[in-house]
Amino acid sequence: MYRIKTILSLAAAAALVAACAQPSPQDRLTANDKKIDAVIAQMTLEEKVEMLHSKTNMSSAGVERLGIADMHYADGPFGIREEGVPNGFQSAGWQLDSATYFPTGSALAATWSEELAYQYGTGMGIEARLRGKDVILGPAVNIQRLPVGGRTYEYLSEDPILSAALSLNYTKGVQDKGTAVCIKHFAVNNQETNRGSVDAQVDERTLREIYLKPFERAVVEGGAMSVMPAYNKVNGEYCSENEHLLNVILRGEWGFKGMTVSDWGGTHSTMGAMLHGLNVQMTGDNYLGKPVIDSIATGALTEELVNEKVREILRVRFAVQPVPEDVANTKMTSQPECQQIAKAVAEKAIVLLKNEGAVLPLQAGVKKIAVIGQNAVLKTQSGGMGAGVKALYEVTPLEGIRKRAGAGVEVLYAPGYKNYPGRRWGPPTASKDPYEASAIDEPADPALLAEAVKLAAEADVVIFFGGTNKNIETEGSDRKNIDLPTGQNEVVKALYAANKNLVTVLISGGPTDLRELEPVSPAIVQGWWNGTEGGTALAEVLFGDIAPSGKLPFTFPAKLEDSPAFALGNFPDKTQGGDLFTLMFREDVLKMSAEERQALIDAMPKPTSKYTEGPLVGYRWFDTKEIKPMYAFGHGLSYVTFGYGAMTASASADAVRVSFDLTNQGQMAADEVVQLYVARPGATVEWPAKELKAFARVSLQGGETKTVTLEIPVKDLRYWNVDTHAWDLEHGRLQLLLGAASDDIRQQAEVNI
Repeated sequence: MYRIKTILSLAAAAALVAACAQPSPQDRLTANDKKIDAVIAQMTLEEKVEMLHSKTNMSSAGVERLGIADMHYADGPFGIREEGVPNGFQSAGWQLDSATYFPTGSALAATWSEELAYQYGTGMGIEARLRGKDVILGPAVNIQRLPVGGRTYEYLSEDPILSAALSLNYTKGVQDKGTAVCIKHFAVNNQETNRGSVDAQVDERTLREIYLKPFERAVVEGGAMSVMPAYNKVNGEYCSENEHLLNVILRGEWGFKGMTVSDWGGTHSTMGAMLHGLNVQMTGDNYLGKPVIDSIATGALTEELVNEKVREILRVRFAVQPVPEDVANTKMTSQPECQQIAKAVAEKAIVLLKNEGAVLPLQAGVKKIAVIGQNAVLKTQSGGMGAGVKALYEVTPLEGIRKRAGAGVEVLYAPGYKNYPGRRWGPPTASKDPYEASAIDEPADPALLAEAVKLAAEADVVIFFGGTNKNIETEGSDRKNIDLPTGQNEVVKALYAANKNLVTVLISGGPTDLRELEPVSPAIVQGWWNGTEGGTALAEVLFGDIAPSGKLPFTFPAKLEDSPAFALGNFPDKTQGGDLFTLMFREDVLKMSAEERQALIDAMPKPTSKYTEGPLVGYRWFDTKEIKPMYAFGHGLSYVTFGYGAMTASASADAVRVSFDLTNQGQMAADEVVQLYVARPGATVEWPAKELKAFARVSLQGGETKTVTLEIPVKDLRYWNVDTHAWDLEHGRLQLLLGAASDDIRQQAEVNI
């Protein structure tokens, strides 16, 4: 077989030059550069430096005398956070800052819908404007490397193609409504353990092909106006002063024209930040305040460098119109149109993992339903550490089921198990909740278990709600395992013994260990932290008003030790210390001097996290190593079956295209997410067994057939050549694998590229 390796042919180089001459989405930021330069010329050095650091906990300074408004930031990638006091995260006690709680990141990713990601972004943008916010601290798009990751719920997927498509459309949606995104956390922020000091050591090919892809598309194609460097180090340098990430790749290769904003407490030096790509220190001014002025006085820094950073900040300021104070916060943040977006996302996010014996949808003859488990009544809008939402309302699963069941159907509830509250972040409560567990692995409570079993035995159907909560999966720490907490396995086994007509609904942000639960659960639904209308959407699916259509955005391993970072001993870190962000806001630490606080930070462990699995993240690892997961990436069932017709495939210089007929073989309307993977038989370059390269969500009426066309840009088939430090294309055979999941391939074809 004829095979060559090409970096860029003359024709391709000419095409690249032509493409570079076209306006890019980043160019909108330079449209006001002449005006900006005129403003900078009128500013004092002190005014310029004031713009390089926080003014309050959620703002950085403008220049009032020149009519330049402050920059106001909105925390929360899945809902505009309530207003806090100027120098902290405590509630300011406002009445109109209740926002729409959108499904969290992993739920959005489970929709596999670019259209819904765009709508999601518009909803966020609309509500940010109502609050007078200029920049949303989101989307959060880091690759989900660890099943135990504390921010798995906030991030999107283990796959860069899926994450990149959703990141792009979220970004476009927000910015089309006049608000800037601050895409985060750039880059390789894949663990919360030691996040403030860990050094993520990753090879350049893996970095480029896996971990940077979502950022690249949001910046290059989406025109993301701001970027937040991560807390951690990458290959020896903190992200907030990482020359390779911020200057070489972000500003150089990707043409980024906007501003970078450190994570809160993520700035580590004056010279490093100034010379290597940071614009704004959040929070404080100990690095990008007076030390900058002093460094200019000594000649270590120049005022021109400050001008450059201010120019980049003002580009965003001029691109985002400030909301006048007498307009902002004059109406309720949560808007009906945004609530409907949240509902639409929730409906498409729910994943039917298993449905033996067609237990679902619930049959019309059901007259008594036993709902068991605290996750049926606990709200998920807030909890743990990190961004939450003061939702205007949140429909719980029990509320949704009761409302949908209507008259004539009795819905009974029992808590079933105790809830583990995790680490408390607020003031201590006056008395202990009797339904609270003292340990995450506390066995099932005998009294609660007996009550639940009695209800189950009397019911026509049992719906068990298990999973985690926002205190177990939380920013600032990673889970120790993915076990179901507080005796849930014991509870579900007893329920199944009492009533075989059992449905399990998992309410969590990330995967859980289902080895014990799966054999005693004829039907299993992944319900996520699904936003303000989550209970409504879940009831619609359970009762069959709509067909489930979500697909897993990450692998559910059979056991944690099967996943790559654990299998190779790369996680957990051998040394663990305090969390940088937590240290910043602890009362005892706040009473220390700046020097004492810095000494605490300097004393934190500085472990390395070795990414020796390379690009074999998630399903790439499981497929390549032939390890069977509990539920595969892309898996999700429906109430109908879909027929995949014969696939035709072709390849041109710019794209690989496939077409096929997709048929809804059922009687109700339903969506299917079709997935196109590629394999490379006979390749000389090392590749995973297969990789996702294209997908589409297709809506079909009962009995309807549609012709579906998927396209893979040839540029997405390249790899990063570590010898030439450039993107490269390996020519040869490309196997195209079309299916409903990574482990459910329906059609195959081959082309040559």
